[in-house]
Amino acid sequence: MLPFSIPDTKHGPPGTPPTAQVTELLLAWGAGDEAAFDALAPLVYDELRRLARRYMGGERDGHTLQATALVNEAYLKLVEVNQVRWQNRAHFFAMSARLMRRILVDFARARHAQKRGAAALQVSLDEALLVVAPGEDLIALDDALEALATVHARKSQVVEMRFFGGLSVEETAAALDISTDTVTRDWKVAKAWLLRELASGPHKAAGEKAPTRRGQ
Repeated sequence: MLPFSIPDTKHGPPGTPPTAQVTELLLAWGAGDEAAFDALAPLVYDELRRLARRYMGGERDGHTLQATALVNEAYLKLVEVNQVRWQNRAHFFAMSARLMRRILVDFARARHAQKRGAAALQVSLDEALLVVAPGEDLIALDDALEALATVHARKSQVVEMRFFGGLSVEETAAALDISTDTVTRDWKVAKAWLLRELASGPHKAAGEKAPTRRGQ
């Protein structure tokens, strides 16, 4: 499992760190240096938040945004791509998926607080997250994922990585150290469960048992 942590400190206007620094930290983390992760996460968080604010902060209601596009843009800006293996890329995207989820949900909560009664976001569970005027549905998805995580953390992580980070089946398997068949199965079962929860309105997922399969 990846040791995710999200910085809670307030940041000033972020500057893009040198790609060599981020690449070095990413490679060190991939080699098992947990201190490198602690140094890397805030850098990635700042860049993702900067991109999200640029794309979302001044836009009118009804605009669209792919979270995975932001993650990919951050990767290209922060990392010397020719210096890392695809497994390192998978871990970077997995970390970014968690951070991107936090950023978008915080943005949705702030937008909702400012615009009470606004139309809810229609969420479509695809490999990429399409955000349209972030609102209550994104918050509901986050709540449903939290509920799923309490009973089956891995399924929640698979959805998070594929939905918010745009990781492929192979990259998700590498990041979680599981088989591609397990990723495919987890994605299919968890997606069906989450779609049912979102379709039912205010979900009661916390009191329900998440779907499992024999042998898991």
